Amino acid sequence: MLQNLFDSHGHYDSERFDDDRDEVLSSMQEHGVRAIMNIGNSLASNANGILLAKQYPFMYCTVGIHPADSFLIYNEHRSTYLDTMAEQCKYEKCRAIGEIGLDYHYDEDAPRDIQSIIFEEQLAFARDLDLPVVIHDRDAHEDTLRLLKKYRPKGIVHCFSGSAEIAQEVLRLGMYVGFTGVITFKNARKAVEAARVVPLDRLLIETDCPYMAPEPFRGQRCDSRMIERMAAKLAEIHGITPQEMADQTCENACRVYDITL
Repeated sequence: MLQNLFDSHGHYDSERFDDDRDEVLSSMQEHGVRAIMNIGNSLASNANGILLAKQYPFMYCTVGIHPADSFLIYNEHRSTYLDTMAEQCKYEKCRAIGEIGLDYHYDEDAPRDIQSIIFEEQLAFARDLDLPVVIHDRDAHEDTLRLLKKYRPKGIVHCFSGSAEIAQEVLRLGMYVGFTGVITFKNARKAVEAARVVPLDRLLIETDCPYMAPEPFRGQRCDSRMIERMAAKLAEIHGITPQEMADQTCENACRVYDITL
C-alpha cells in the first residue's frame, strides 16, 4: 500500500457523501492518504468545505465559484460574493481560489459571457490576495489559456483534458497539472500523452471525488482511497515507482498550496 498520498482535489461536501462521510474520511490514514484538499464550487460549498477542514486535521479547503454557478452569482450575488469569499479566505486552512474557470460543455444554464466575467473577477481576486487558483477548463481551452495569459496566476489546471501541446502552454505559465482517474481509462491516449510531457515537479494527483473513479471502479462513486491508482499510472508513464510518484506529488501539492505537513 502506498503512503504519503495527497489528494489535491475532492468534493467531500457533495451530498453523495451524506450517508457515510465520516466513515469514509476516518479511514483515510489507514489507506495511506496523508492530506486532502476539499474544493469549493459555490458560496454554500465553500462554507461546508471550511467546516470539514475544521473537523478533520488532514483536510484543507479552497473557496470559489464554479462556472456552472456563475449565472446565479451574476444575477443574485454579484455585488457581495467576493466580500463573502474574502471572509471565507480568512480561515487559515483555506489555501486557494477554486474551482474557477470555463465550461463550454454545459453552457445552456451559464452563458459563456457570464462565465467569463465571473472567472475574470475571481482571477483578479486571487491575484489581489496572492493565492493560487484551481482552474476548471472543459471544452474551453482557447479562452481559458487567453485569460490565464492575461492574469498570470499561480496554481493548477485540474482534471486536465487538453492535448500535450496545451499542457506545455500551461507549463510555460508556471502552473501545475492535475490528473484524475481518467488517466487510468483504456481510451485515455490523449491524457497519457499530456501526462508524459509534464515534468515530475509539476504533476498532481486528484480524485475529483465523488466523480472520475479510476479503473476498475469506473462509474462508481469515487473517494480518496482510490487515488493510489492515479499515482501508479503516472509512475508507469514516467518510469519511476508508485511510491516515488506519491512522494513527489505530495511534495508538489504542498508547494503549490503552501502547506507544511
